[in-house]
Amino acid sequence: MEFQCIEECSQCCIEREYYPSKKFGKIGVLILPEEKERIEKLAIKNKLEIKILPRIGISEKGDTHPTKILAYQLMGYEKNGNTCPFLDISSGEKSPHGGFPCKIYNERPLACTAYPLIESEPITIDQKCKFCKEHGNADSNLNSEIEALLKIKEKMMTEATSIWRYATNIGEADDEPKMELGWIRET
Repeated sequence: MEFQCIEECSQCCIEREYYPSKKFGKIGVLILPEEKERIEKLAIKNKLEIKILPRIGISEKGDTHPTKILAYQLMGYEKNGNTCPFLDISSGEKSPHGGFPCKIYNERPLACTAYPLIESEPITIDQKCKFCKEHGNADSNLNSEIEALLKIKEKMMTEATSIWRYATNIGEADDEPKMELGWIRET
């Protein structure tokens, strides 16, 4: 079945999830280091305030902090981490599928282009996506998504001995006691 956005859906631009657990807070859209400056300039051009935090870092010697950042994350503008700041919810306009339009659609991050594919072995579709929930599968029309995901996977390959994940301390108010802030080394 050919993948397409569900009518009036903007869910992937609104809802953020805790990953890998509530301890880390909600994650933002993955931004590669080479995308970071471009996204910041697009925010200025669109007169938006954005928050980009680190996401994945590495170090060679198990240092107290990563020595190199492999990925950043663009956080949602709501206090709980939801809703991409580039999602145009106030203009009254709609995207071709009837959802809210993206202000930077043609210049969006690779992670947005890759969605609804998620990195796993084998690559799979995100079951949180409304289309994927309703249809269970998409086996065509995913070429640009596959290409984008493979580029991301290539950039994330490392021989480093220590991998770090950044805890955002962003999420629902009820979860605040469970969340941390800062770098946490994966074991």
